[in-house]
Amino acid sequence: MRKSITRSMHHLVLVLCLLPGLAAAAEPTLFTADGYRQTQYRSPTPAHAEGATTLDTAALQRLLREQPQTALVDVFRAQWLNQRFIADQPPHANLPGSLWLANTGDGQLAPLWQNYFEQHLARLDRQHPGRALVFYCKSDCWLSWNAVKRAHALGYKPLYWYRDGIDAWQQASLPLQPAEPAPLP
Repeated sequence: MRKSITRSMHHLVLVLCLLPGLAAAAEPTLFTADGYRQTQYRSPTPAHAEGATTLDTAALQRLLREQPQTALVDVFRAQWLNQRFIADQPPHANLPGSLWLANTGDGQLAPLWQNYFEQHLARLDRQHPGRALVFYCKSDCWLSWNAVKRAHALGYKPLYWYRDGIDAWQQASLPLQPAEPAPLP
């Protein structure tokens, strides 16, 4: 009897030791192998994004005055079905003059979305080669951090990250415009 109690206690201790590891294994990792955030997109972001200058609202306004060809790229998510934007969803508004490249800030992009991202950035570059690109979403949003990292990996420069995005713009009482995502190629 004593041996069976000891054995049961041993099994219980073993299970309790393994539980945290099993729980961690069941949760997806926060980052992909190449460093893109892939879960918990609406959570505190770092102060900087690799290859980009982080902007606050005043710095973004200054950049837009000094470099009017600057492209604003909103990467907020939107629902699509069969490669068509679903119009029956909550309206989205973004900074005036923005290009909305919906769903391009995810940690892993399907080929369709990677192509969408690359084609629209190439079009912006053809219109004004070397123009500044500013990526944004909302505050505490890793989607824009991922997108600026992706643009950096593609070789685009100069890059800027408007870290607090739409929320900061709106808090500064600056206008937003109703938005529609750029069409899929």
